Amino acid sequence: MNSNSWPTYYIRFKQYLQLEKSLSKNSIEAYADDLKKLETYSETFCNYQAPTKFTYTQLQKFIEWIAQLGFVPSTQARIVSGIKTFYTFLVLENDIQNSPANLLETPKITRKLPIYLSIEEIDVLLSCIDKSLPEAERNYSIIETLYSCGLRVSELTALKISDLHLPEDYIKVTGKGNKERLIPIGKLAKQLITNYILNHRNHINIKKGSEDILYLNRRGAGLSRVMVFYIIKDLAQKAGIKKELSPHTFRHSFATHLVEGGADLRAVQEMLGHQSITTTEIYTHLDKHFLRENILSYHPRNKK
Repeated sequence: MNSNSWPTYYIRFKQYLQLEKSLSKNSIEAYADDLKKLETYSETFCNYQAPTKFTYTQLQKFIEWIAQLGFVPSTQARIVSGIKTFYTFLVLENDIQNSPANLLETPKITRKLPIYLSIEEIDVLLSCIDKSLPEAERNYSIIETLYSCGLRVSELTALKISDLHLPEDYIKVTGKGNKERLIPIGKLAKQLITNYILNHRNHINIKKGSEDILYLNRRGAGLSRVMVFYIIKDLAQKAGIKKELSPHTFRHSFATHLVEGGADLRAVQEMLGHQSITTTEIYTHLDKHFLRENILSYHPRNKK
């Protein structure tokens, strides 16, 4: 295989992402998909030249082409990031001396405020769990753990019994890029996890390979992300909550309530597993009531 062929670059780049960056399989495939778009552009407009031959101007034209195809700004930004990472890899491997992607501008993204639930809405949601169902204690535990620990749904479904350190009040979570972090866990979440294990999980015929997985389905296998999504959608409908809910809503609620309560932003960043503080800063938004009370209380025009 030609060392300058596109397939060779794919293989080498994916090895770099796996071995040097320790990225997950999904992240590696996303980067490879970004590179595939550049290959398609090269084949269509640049006489199928090797990636090492691209100039800054050509990469600019590639980004313009991506925009013309109708990709939203957030997707464009991710592709730019992927291409920058690829050219950084080429520099590290001495394939090129300087990256032509360094000066590429990332499209401006209009960041939407995340949807989150109030404490009262979370309580209403929990009250709608049918206690007569055998999986009731599991579902109580899932909702409370998502909210109390701010977990991603993938982190929840991958949670192992061996990750639980309940007497020490923390759990170990494996997040993006296989990065581990420790998260404090409160009394209620601990109690609900314990109840679920003793009263429900211990009575399931567990499938081989799932012995250490915390949350199981009726067949004794690990719970899927889709199933968690379904559980939440069903509860939201029963509770009459019209917001567009997903498992991530509880992560947003966790962060929002911490920041509004005065928690240090760096501590919230650490608990969420955000690489950049900029990602966490979106949670500095305040609910309308909180904002209104502060403005009316402290603005000099409103003081007597």
